Amino acid sequence: MSFLQVQNIHHTYFTKASATTALSDISLTVEEGEFVSLLGPSGCGKTTLLSIISSLLKPTEGTVLLENKPVTTAKNQIGYMLQQDYLFPWKTIEENILIGLKLSRQLTPKTKAATLNLLNQIGLSEVEKQLPRQLSGGMRQRVALVRTLATEPKLLMLDEPFSALDYQTKLKLEDLVSKILTDFGKTAILVTHDIGEAIAMSDRVFLLSPSPGRIYKTFTMPEELRKASPFEARNHELFQSIFQTIWKELESLESEKE
Repeated sequence: MSFLQVQNIHHTYFTKASATTALSDISLTVEEGEFVSLLGPSGCGKTTLLSIISSLLKPTEGTVLLENKPVTTAKNQIGYMLQQDYLFPWKTIEENILIGLKLSRQLTPKTKAATLNLLNQIGLSEVEKQLPRQLSGGMRQRVALVRTLATEPKLLMLDEPFSALDYQTKLKLEDLVSKILTDFGKTAILVTHDIGEAIAMSDRVFLLSPSPGRIYKTFTMPEELRKASPFEARNHELFQSIFQTIWKELESLESEKE
């Protein structure tokens, strides 16, 4: 059985006056250690699907299984990295990265040492006593990643985590996050509007069509790109042709929407 199974998901938002179907007949699987991206036009339901997979939102129809069990029973096995870092401004970096362990009652001398060690591994030594405002945006996102990984989640949800950063910082963080997730053998789902980011970081890219959201096409990245770091992938000879292919499909979906 696949690590993650999304089966026949259908979701409709109801108000007193109307019903809007956001997702229709979504089925996909993700293998353990795989990195996949959800890509598509605005309004295609990417974030809704991410919320359903993470059990923050109950679908109108369908099921999500993580290791063959309902995802609703595995909330503490899912970690998040979002566009905003959501660090507590009044807490030190050390207090911020340990907060998940504290809340889940996993904080021990051993888990604390491992988390502080990860902070060093990610290039942030000697910042643990500083406050978030003393760090750059890229450094804060690295802190957010350490906080996410501290509780050892089995599945990571990345909701446009690099979109607020400048381009150079974004490229560096793509490489860093990719390496860390590979080293830890983590499974990840990325929501992004950036075609290049999806290609560079992913094993597979799911392209969603809008109104309602459906899986329109699935692109499996060539092994040469999957083995490369995101920065290397962007400079690979295969990158541009794959980019153009996905771009044309996305353009056709956008024009259909209009």
